[in-house]
Amino acid sequence: MSEPREIVIASRNKGKLAEILQIYHDLPARWTTVADYPKAPEVEETGKTFAANAKKKAVAIAKFTGQWALADDSGLEVDALKGGPGVNSAMYAGKHGADHANNEKLLKELSKVPDAKRTARYRAVIVVATPDGEILAEADGHCEGMIGREYKGSSGFGYDPLFVVPEFGQTMAELGLEFKNRISHRAMALERLREQLAPRLV
Repeated sequence: MSEPREIVIASRNKGKLAEILQIYHDLPARWTTVADYPKAPEVEETGKTFAANAKKKAVAIAKFTGQWALADDSGLEVDALKGGPGVNSAMYAGKHGADHANNEKLLKELSKVPDAKRTARYRAVIVVATPDGEILAEADGHCEGMIGREYKGSSGFGYDPLFVVPEFGQTMAELGLEFKNRISHRAMALERLREQLAPRLV
């Protein structure tokens, strides 16, 4: 029996890693991350779309490691901000991954926006690339919601404490990881990607 194929997750975000590994725990692959490759490059997310950034990261890490690489780019689109922060979600307040600062800026920007106009969605694009630069699989997903006025919940990361899922009347951070992994934008994209990826792992 051959060894399962290694797939490198092109992220250092522990929240993303936990979500991906939980959803894909049953796939016949050996999952590693860029943390297992200390000299892996930091790929600048200069694309104008989530898809462009995901492809750029996946191809760069696949070429560096010599393995298939899975990368996602995702973020928050707020209608009152004309789709912002969008691809700049992680850098919204100026420093990559500064969740609290990003959330504080979002609350400030929306302070005068009435509740009914605080519609938003999480969006994700996930791709798998080979070391020769081929995109093996690509899928996207989104989750509709509203931006709350105060932090609620302690689970998740990013904008989860402010992102209210109207269907459940709770924020992503209140719903918890297991439930989030059934309804989130990333969960949707991963399940769509599974249909393309799983047959290639047999």
